[in-house]
Amino acid sequence: MTHTHRATAGHGTPDDGPRGFRERAGRYALLPLRVFLGVTLIYAGLDKLTDSAFMSATGTGSIGEMMTAVRDSAAVPALVDLALKNPEGFGYAIALGELAVGIGTLVGLLARLAALGGALISLSLWLTVSWQTDPYYYGNDLAYLMAWLPLVLAGASLFSLDALIAARRRTP
Repeated sequence: MTHTHRATAGHGTPDDGPRGFRERAGRYALLPLRVFLGVTLIYAGLDKLTDSAFMSATGTGSIGEMMTAVRDSAAVPALVDLALKNPEGFGYAIALGELAVGIGTLVGLLARLAALGGALISLSLWLTVSWQTDPYYYGNDLAYLMAWLPLVLAGASLFSLDALIAARRRTP
């Protein structure tokens, strides 16, 4: 008697060959990116919140000094002007936004929305702080913006609170 094995999507066995491996790898492909971006944004937010020099309107290393320095070279100076109206408030908004985006991305809660927030933070930083970087590929904010886009499109289907919530909704 011949035994045939048909793997279900993503639940193959080691003898599935290249196709089973590719399916599993495809399911997990965005997980390293999600972990990296989540941890990085949590770190960035905490780093800002714990740096008293950064959370000041003036002085070395302050958000106000940084915004003033990039004002004339920004692609959208109006964004910098908005930040300069209340540098401390802007610094807290960015730091808390980074924390929320990082936590949402890492745990996979409202993952697409969190990724969109991360993309918007990266876009605003690219258009202001790193716009003058020449050549453009030396600036990291554009690369971060591109890194967020797959998570905006795909969300977090594995090891996420979104997946857990969806699974509970499916079960009666």
